Amino acid sequence: MLQSLLNSLIPMLYMIPIMLISLTLHECAHGLMALKLGDTTARDAGRLSLNPLKHLDPMGAIMMVIARVGWAKPVPVNPMNFKDPKNGMALVGLAGPVTNLIVAFGAAFPVALIEQAVNLHGMKLTSFLEILYVFCYLLFQANIFLALFNLIPVPPFDGSRIMFGILPDRYYFSVMRYERIVGMVFLMIFFIFRSQFAAVLDIIASPITKSFLFVANWFVGLFY
Repeated sequence: MLQSLLNSLIPMLYMIPIMLISLTLHECAHGLMALKLGDTTARDAGRLSLNPLKHLDPMGAIMMVIARVGWAKPVPVNPMNFKDPKNGMALVGLAGPVTNLIVAFGAAFPVALIEQAVNLHGMKLTSFLEILYVFCYLLFQANIFLALFNLIPVPPFDGSRIMFGILPDRYYFSVMRYERIVGMVFLMIFFIFRSQFAAVLDIIASPITKSFLFVANWFVGLFY
């Protein structure tokens, strides 16, 4: 029983710093994109900080640790400060998931490097390398899941901002009226069927995971 408890706690210990890193970079990316487009709201609210406590949402953080998908406290954005509010919000929404995919792609390289060093070249896997490998692999997986989860085109996720950005104006304002209600209903459905959502995300994430690792392994192989 003690061993079983340890086996469940160890991944959680990895996921805490991974969650802090991933969600912080995700939210900072939203704020930086908004700033680039002319809105200083996030900067004025102190939300361009790399301090995770500035972005932490307790429930979203817990879900990130136990289910690999979660959310942070939304960065405040005033679309009226954009030249094109609709497209500006779409770009702000896209910035977070793209950042997570970049983090995932970067994490794939140490994973590939350690795997090739051990499997192809017989290097001994030390305790440090083992911890580094597990951390990078979980960081890699978590950021792919976080990006995909946030691309769901339902409020309050980033995918809804992207979807609203491509909607014709005559539909855009009509849909925006029901944003909060739709978001609350979806979150209730998600909590009830979260294991099914995770299974679907696993299927979607699989080709992305394989392609990132393929590129990383190919690149690392050039140096070996």
